[in-house]
Amino acid sequence: MPSEVPDAPLDPARRPIASRDAGWAKAIAARLAASSVTPNQISGVSVVFAAIGCALIGLADNPLGWLFAALCVQLRLVCNLLDGMVAIEGGKKSAVGAIWNEFPDRVADTLLLVPIGYAAGIGWAGWAAALLAALTAYVRVFGGSLGLTQDFSGIMAKQRRMALLTVGLVAQSIEWTFSDTRWSLGVAIVLIAAGSAITCATRTLAIGRELEAR
Repeated sequence: MPSEVPDAPLDPARRPIASRDAGWAKAIAARLAASSVTPNQISGVSVVFAAIGCALIGLADNPLGWLFAALCVQLRLVCNLLDGMVAIEGGKKSAVGAIWNEFPDRVADTLLLVPIGYAAGIGWAGWAAALLAALTAYVRVFGGSLGLTQDFSGIMAKQRRMALLTVGLVAQSIEWTFSDTRWSLGVAIVLIAAGSAITCATRTLAIGRELEAR
């Protein structure tokens, strides 16, 4: 029976996640760290869950499909949690880990956000949400490239985007039992796009203030 993954030193370039301290997360991460599974493979699986969610959103026009899509969103986040824990706390970092930490996230966001827009009948909003979600990450990493602490804050940071998306999918499954409208999906994707735009702005302003304070 593998022991728990030890706590790692605070890394300013690492997203703060409360679930990282949860017993279930530490136990699963410890098992994965003791196996042949690599953090990069876990990152890859997150894209697989996003792709399944994408297919469910696009093809399964029923409450059960939307509920399973919501589950895929959460499983994607679990993978995002575990890959870092296995890499850092589990001591399995790789030379290309930074690439696998960022690029699959951008692909997963696009796979989950774009079809929501089309399912809601406003395809442009899905593409806008995906673009702005990627831009929030770009602003964060850009700040880091200037020697600043990466800023994971904002009203529509990744966890909040995915939380709102999950709520939208669950709400849509309920809405569909009373009406054939798609208001839940539409409201969710518009809020994600607008919130991501605001997050880009607040992170950019924070970078400017830090640079001026140097």
